Amino acid sequence: MNAKISDHVRVMHILDAIKEIENYIQGADKDSFANNSMMFNATLHQLEIIGEAANGLSDEFLMNHPDTPWARIIGLRNLIIHEYFGVTTRQFGASSLSISHN
Repeated sequence: MNAKISDHVRVMHILDAIKEIENYIQGADKDSFANNSMMFNATLHQLEIIGEAANGLSDEFLMNHPDTPWARIIGLRNLIIHEYFGVTTRQFGASSLSISHN
């Protein structure tokens, strides 16, 4: 973990990864997402980035943004990284298609 990366930069990484996911899934429905391994795996990679960036945020930042489910975001990253063989499109289909950063 690189402590020199500021919260601002980490949040920008999170927002950039969300934009990438939105680009990947634009126009996709649940079936096309489930049947497109490139789209699925690219989305997983961006979710890893989001979780890794979230994991490096300062305690102060996390406390100032309590409505964001940080533990779940980081937990998802850990699941993708450590249980990659158990991650399926069925688990992500519907939720991945409704990502928003508004």
